[in-house]
Amino acid sequence: MTPIDLAALLLRGIVGFTMLAHGWNHVFGGGKLAGTERWFASLGFRQARLQALVASYGELMFGTLLILGLLTPLAAAGVFGTMTVAFVSNHRPNGYFIFRPGEGYEYVLALAVVAAALGALGGGGWSLDDAVGFDADGWAGLAIVVGVGGLGAAWTLAAFWRPERPDRSPG
Repeated sequence: MTPIDLAALLLRGIVGFTMLAHGWNHVFGGGKLAGTERWFASLGFRQARLQALVASYGELMFGTLLILGLLTPLAAAGVFGTMTVAFVSNHRPNGYFIFRPGEGYEYVLALAVVAAALGALGGGGWSLDDAVGFDADGWAGLAIVVGVGGLGAAWTLAAFWRPERPDRSPG
C-alpha cells in the first residue's frame, strides 16, 4: 500500500462514515424523515418531501459507496453536490464558523473540498474501484466531482429552492 492509497482509504472512510451517519440521522433519528422534510421546507424548498428523500437516501448511498471505494468520483460528486446545496441554501449567510448562530459553512466547505480531493485521488489501492479496474482519478476524477456535483447542485437549487425574500417595503 502506498501513502496515496492510505490517504484515499482514510479520506473515503471518514467522509463515507460522516455521510452515512448524516443520512441515517435524517431518516431514523430525531424527527425522522418527516422532521427532515419540515427542515427542507423551512429553508425554502418547494418539494420538501422529495428533497428530504433524495438528500437523505443519497447521503446513505454516497457514504456506502465511499466506504467501499466503489465509483469513488461519482460518490464524491454526490457529496460535493449535497454540500454545495447546503452551503448555498443554509450555511453561507451565517459566516465561516459552525458555532455561529445558524451554523456557518466551515463543515460543508471542508466536506466539499475533501470530496473534490477524493475525485483527484481516486479510490486508491484498497478499494472496489481498484479491484474491478475502474480508474478515474487525477484531473478526470476531479472534473467528474466538480462537474457532476456542481451541475446537480445548480439544478436542484434552480428547480426547487425558493427562499423567502426579505421585506423591502418602507416602514
